[in-house]
Amino acid sequence: MKKTLLVILGISLAFFAVAQSTQAVPANASAPKKEKSKKETASQDAGTVIEKTKKQLLDLSSRPSDHLLIQYGADSWTNRPDSVRTGGFSRHFNIYFMFDKPFKTNQKLSLAYGVGIGSSNIFFNKTNVDVKSNTAKLPFTNVDSANHFSKFKVTTIYAEIPVELRYFSKPEAPEKSWKAAIGMKVGTLLKSYSKGKNLENKLGNSVYGPGYIVKESNKRFFNGTMLAVTGRFGYGILSLDAGYQFNGVLKDGVGPSMNKFSLGITISGL
Repeated sequence: MKKTLLVILGISLAFFAVAQSTQAVPANASAPKKEKSKKETASQDAGTVIEKTKKQLLDLSSRPSDHLLIQYGADSWTNRPDSVRTGGFSRHFNIYFMFDKPFKTNQKLSLAYGVGIGSSNIFFNKTNVDVKSNTAKLPFTNVDSANHFSKFKVTTIYAEIPVELRYFSKPEAPEKSWKAAIGMKVGTLLKSYSKGKNLENKLGNSVYGPGYIVKESNKRFFNGTMLAVTGRFGYGILSLDAGYQFNGVLKDGVGPSMNKFSLGITISGL
């Protein structure tokens, strides 16, 4: 009887031990996860930043990287004395071939640069400008009481290199974008000349007919280098532009110290 009780007690203790072991380690328990190293975490964070940056970049593949820029508008010489009597519609015409490079960090901004030709025509009112004079200074002669041209202008033509920092509200669609630009341009003088048309006497009668033209060319008095600051603001392909030549129109010592101011319209794809 004692032996039987001992056997039953042993079996009970064995079952109790097995039950305790099963409860301590659940069947569906998984192995503890390993902690990620700092290197793995940093690598994953960098990958996330790169993916987010790629998603934020706009598709500018259809946007041209080169284009023409055409400008037309009014010119004037500032700080001119009373002897420099301009009149009529003094004007400029500029044409440039430009390259546009968007910033990678901010696609609303781009840097543009190029090369082109800039011409300025300043008209005068009964004033003769003798560009071929042998005098030390450029003469501006009042011809109210003498023979004079009904139309008289002085033209300067420069080869120019413009540079612009540009902003687009919609860089992926420049034709539907507000845009602004600031920049500067440097030029070298190619040609300067005066042109008079239809010589008249003091009574206003034509002397040789309306087709009579006198053209004289000389670069001696005009600044060989042109330096100007520029600005533009507009929408789509049209914008208003302004420019100011901060070095003199004439060389130092050959005439009044005057600067050129321009205001006009720009037509450009960018």
